[in-house]
Amino acid sequence: MTEVPRPNPNSQEGRDIAYHLHAYTNARKHLEVGPLVIERGEGVHVYDNAGRQYIEAMAGLWSVAVGFSEERLIDAATRQMRKLPYYHDFSHKSHGPVIDLAEKLVSMAPVPMSKAFFTNSGSEANDTALKLIWYRSNALGQPERKKVIARERGYHGVTIASASLTGLPNNHRSFDLPIAGVLRTGSPHFWRDALPGESEEEFATRRAEELEALILAEGPETIAAFFGEPVPGAGGVIVPPPTYWAKIQAVLRKYDILLVADEVICGFGRTGRMFGCETFDIRPDIMVLSKALSSSYLPISALLANEKVIGPVIEESDRIGTLGHGFTAGGHPVAAAVALESIAVIEERGLVEHAAAVGARLRAGLKALEGHPLVGEVRGVGLIAAVELVTDKAAKTALGAPGQLGALANAELQAAGVIGRNMGDALAFCPPLIIGEAEVDDLLGRVAGALDRVAKELTLDATS
Repeated sequence: MTEVPRPNPNSQEGRDIAYHLHAYTNARKHLEVGPLVIERGEGVHVYDNAGRQYIEAMAGLWSVAVGFSEERLIDAATRQMRKLPYYHDFSHKSHGPVIDLAEKLVSMAPVPMSKAFFTNSGSEANDTALKLIWYRSNALGQPERKKVIARERGYHGVTIASASLTGLPNNHRSFDLPIAGVLRTGSPHFWRDALPGESEEEFATRRAEELEALILAEGPETIAAFFGEPVPGAGGVIVPPPTYWAKIQAVLRKYDILLVADEVICGFGRTGRMFGCETFDIRPDIMVLSKALSSSYLPISALLANEKVIGPVIEESDRIGTLGHGFTAGGHPVAAAVALESIAVIEERGLVEHAAAVGARLRAGLKALEGHPLVGEVRGVGLIAAVELVTDKAAKTALGAPGQLGALANAELQAAGVIGRNMGDALAFCPPLIIGEAEVDDLLGRVAGALDRVAKELTLDATS
């Protein structure tokens, strides 16, 4: 095996190794291999510091909806930076962009919402949701109603509370997480979790029955809320069966449990509708938004809550004298201005409808790979999809170590000029909403070629 040379210590790569601790990275391995340094972006492509072009098939981190070079967002940031580069919303202060954005988000929500609260990331927004849920329970004289339910393989962030909501082991291991009061129920992944001979309808019914059994075992009077993504993203792009959400919501309504829809990945067109809640007919009490809210040009996130949540919070803040929660940069005027422009671009250019159309083309092209010896399942909705990799289709298993096959295929994809992401052994695809048909076809060709090369390396017949 050829040894990978260590980067020059004076290069960007070498200085990155010396000074930068990376997110979601094997820190020891990084000392040896170093980073891929991205220098610029244009449309659906990014370019490294050697000038190599890549299709950014993950839109960064599920988020650059309008592409990497949208001048309207750059201009919006520049104008606002000159006018008011910073202000806050503490103690009765406000500014134009945050007022406009709050009004826009509340007015466009798929169900009636009362107020918007601004944070800087999806993690902070989910932490805020949990804090407001606890605050509301105290306001209602229900101090015992503090437990919340989240799902296996769900993802809600990495701060202490939101990481506890997240149902992925590596977000808990060695962090002493999760915190108390977070209960776990099963994922909506039919292909992986269904019992032998079980139909999608029966699977959805079983998941709802399991949820109800958990609620009854814990005591309904102790359960405050259920957190769920319309489509779990980082857990593997898990598209629920058709009746799943209807059955889950019926259980929550029966016991008067709040529903928090984490739309951080799904929101603003990703599922082929403006919100994932519209795609799956979800009627949440709280919605959490980020990522495509500003196309990630600047950090911003938002929490929308209905009157059922906000009313008691308002009264409790009056009893105490303040709502003792907020962030220095929450609702930052420049980020809010960029978010408003990002939403405007999505609406004016019909990018939601466009995502539905090109998403169908992407999913059909990936579906055509199901005969490949490495492909166990292709799943997706709108312009988000995943290919589950296996070496044994009947057993639904891959290589010895979980994620080993996914990492191998993802490395081959990057070598082919595609930046994707593997969640375990699932390859995810979530390109910018602006991607065109020719670019989708280019992506599909590179994916097929990469899988063939991995199959050859593993001595599997790619033509079988």
